[in-house]
Amino acid sequence: MNRKQRVPVVNKELLIPFIVITSLFALWGFANDVTNPMVTAFKKVMPELSYFQAYLVQFAFYFGYGFMAIPAALFIRKYSYKSGILFGLVLFAIGAFLFYPASALENYTFFLFSLYVITCGLSLLETTANPLILSLGHKETATQRLNLAQAFNPIGSLTGMLVAQFVVLSQIQSKNYDEETYAALDKATQSAIRTSDLETISLPYLGIGVVVLIVLVIVSLTKIPKVQEEIAMTFREALSKVFAKKAFLPGVLTQMTYVGAQIMCWTAIFQYVEFLNQSRPVDDQLNATYWNMFAMSIFLAGRFIATGLMSKFKPAKLLFIYGFMSVLCCMGAILIPGVPGLICLVFISLFMSINFPTIYGIALKDMGAEAKVGSAFLVMAIVGGAIFPPIQGLIIDIGGSGLADTSIMGIPEVKFSFIMPMICLIPVIYYGYRNSRSV
Repeated sequence: MNRKQRVPVVNKELLIPFIVITSLFALWGFANDVTNPMVTAFKKVMPELSYFQAYLVQFAFYFGYGFMAIPAALFIRKYSYKSGILFGLVLFAIGAFLFYPASALENYTFFLFSLYVITCGLSLLETTANPLILSLGHKETATQRLNLAQAFNPIGSLTGMLVAQFVVLSQIQSKNYDEETYAALDKATQSAIRTSDLETISLPYLGIGVVVLIVLVIVSLTKIPKVQEEIAMTFREALSKVFAKKAFLPGVLTQMTYVGAQIMCWTAIFQYVEFLNQSRPVDDQLNATYWNMFAMSIFLAGRFIATGLMSKFKPAKLLFIYGFMSVLCCMGAILIPGVPGLICLVFISLFMSINFPTIYGIALKDMGAEAKVGSAFLVMAIVGGAIFPPIQGLIIDIGGSGLADTSIMGIPEVKFSFIMPMICLIPVIYYGYRNSRSV
């Protein structure tokens, strides 16, 4: 135990590349969380969309992870981690700038395609950055180091939320009209509002495209150390070694369900708050973005706290405890009425905070060169964010276009829809318990 405490999380000679690579975690955090509120934005600007159709924003955004992860692994195996980062940043920038023609054409499908291209880039970045962070130091502090790097992801996420609120949600004109009032407007007025609002939606993406190009230059000028375990190994051999690890495949499946739960909680909180506001006075309305930022803030705090706790407790044991508490919070969000239920929803984020890096670290524990392939599957698991949110959208759509058109077991459909993240978090409990006994 004393020896472990003396081992640095990051060696001084690796500090600069660690900082540069860690900045990427904030970058994709921004992209993730500036996009979550776009489900609400597109639903407002294009009222003809059902909730299922609006939730296709998340399908398009996260499907890129599932499509690109394995090609990303093959790319970095052939070239290098640095090449993977540079290529990922290029795709990220291209997807962001595609928002300009999508806005000009006012085509929802084009917007979805732009999001897909962005996440093809993000898939490359995550497939590359996560195992690179694990390799930048001693193996025994690898999971702790990844938790530290991942702790900067919520900083980007908070920035994305702020931009989404003050640049998009508070500025779109469509928010000033309900469906009936909007339908009563003449076609020319409707068209002008839609054009203006779609241009507003595009602004954050055009801005992040510029930032990505700047980061691209910085990374190209930074010396990224090569991983030492560059053992000649075919892709098939690497697959065989990866799947021989008992914790790996369950880790991939657990990561997939967890990411789905995370995206559902951070997206549907907007519909949850909108539902609560229906029974509140006009001068006492809740702001969904601020509550989402509160959730992200405690998510960030949870990451830093967990980084410290992992020097004393097994990561898998913490994962088990946090997973159990997150399921309890989901039950509270479903069953408890009013703001207390919303507080339960927010606190799910605290107990989800360690999931991604901890599952990642356990699944890749003691891997060498094959970690590149293993990383690709764990990044591919982010496709859970594409699979599960549209199902939640279908649940919300059950009674009609509203949020409480019907009740399921006496619970309004928007609240009942959180049974989806609850189900998706149960595997986290099992994975943590199983590995706490063997890791």
